[in-house]
Amino acid sequence: MDAFLMDWGSLLLRWLHVITAIAWIGSSFFFMHLDASLRRDPDIPEGKGGTAWQVHGGGFYQMKKYFVAPAMLPEEITWHKWQSYWTWISGFFLLVWMYYAQAALYLIDPAVMALQPWQASLIGIAALALGWVVYDLLCKSALGRNDNLLALVGFGFVVAMSYLFTKVFSGRGALIHTGALMATMMTANVAMIIMPNQRKVIAALEKSETPDAKYGKQAKQRSAHNNYITLPVLFLMLSNHYPMTYANPAVIPPMVALVILAGAIIRHFYNVRHGDHAKSPWWAWGVAALALIAAFVLAMSGTPGGRTKLGLKPLEQAEVQVASAAPPVEVVDIVTSRCSMCHAAEPVWDGIAVAPKGVRLDTPEHIGRQRQAILMQTVLTHAMPPNNLTDMPLDERLALGRWAKGG
Repeated sequence: MDAFLMDWGSLLLRWLHVITAIAWIGSSFFFMHLDASLRRDPDIPEGKGGTAWQVHGGGFYQMKKYFVAPAMLPEEITWHKWQSYWTWISGFFLLVWMYYAQAALYLIDPAVMALQPWQASLIGIAALALGWVVYDLLCKSALGRNDNLLALVGFGFVVAMSYLFTKVFSGRGALIHTGALMATMMTANVAMIIMPNQRKVIAALEKSETPDAKYGKQAKQRSAHNNYITLPVLFLMLSNHYPMTYANPAVIPPMVALVILAGAIIRHFYNVRHGDHAKSPWWAWGVAALALIAAFVLAMSGTPGGRTKLGLKPLEQAEVQVASAAPPVEVVDIVTSRCSMCHAAEPVWDGIAVAPKGVRLDTPEHIGRQRQAILMQTVLTHAMPPNNLTDMPLDERLALGRWAKGG
């Protein structure tokens, strides 16, 4: 029951997270496009705003933007905030459900740092909160007056955090927390800067005062940050499904740097193109492609099978001390004969270069650590081996079930 509940909860949370993320990212990309496509409007004073025409669904839309606020406040205003909030809320609960509630399986690597689940969870949550504080202070410092320098320092900060995560968590945990940190910055920008500043503008209008333009500028800066880091965040959130990205924690920081560069420069292309097609920076695709190719080679070189294909020196396998009790010989024999051809340091199954999901089942210690995963995947659902490629009989599944349940 517990294993089924964990999987079902994960499915529902992931579903909600994807739905809300689509809504948030879609509206964010649309408004960035709208900003870039604004043209002069005779009804709005010079430098105070602009207008854009859109066609969609058989109808024509005319949208106007006031850089500070209109002369008169409309009775009804749509606030775009809950897409952001629910994306973070659902993502955080998914992080708790998958990585904190199952820390021994996904988050903790004893070879990196021997942590208790509560310790790993506390470190993860504290890192997200403190990461936002540091980023916010950087934006509010003198660096905030220079967008390019602020972007460079912020870029270095995120890469540095990814390095620190590799010194505490598993490779998979390090990547997901790097993405979660960037996502936390994005939502906190909305909740702590963009929305409060908009409320200050409205409060000034209600008092018949002229709103301070600085509030709009601050909100615009944070909105631009959100726009440029959206694609890298999506990559990092998806990466936990692809073991070659986290098989070797040593390559995670430079890979994160390359992915951020590629994602940001792709957004730069569209931001410019939406403003003026004639000025489209086509060179951006070449730079992004080179960055992603470099990231691929880097990730490949961090895996045993990839190094072999690249003609590099094999990686030295560190001795891993696992807290789980070693399984009996019968269990080791079953798992080794049915699963280790894929779930090994160097898989021998054609087409598989890295152990799926980074799960290794080639030693008694590794098998013992994956007790719950074996119960769910092999005993309760028969999902593994896939399509029962290794012809695992029912009696072997029952034997694994007795062991996994503590028998």
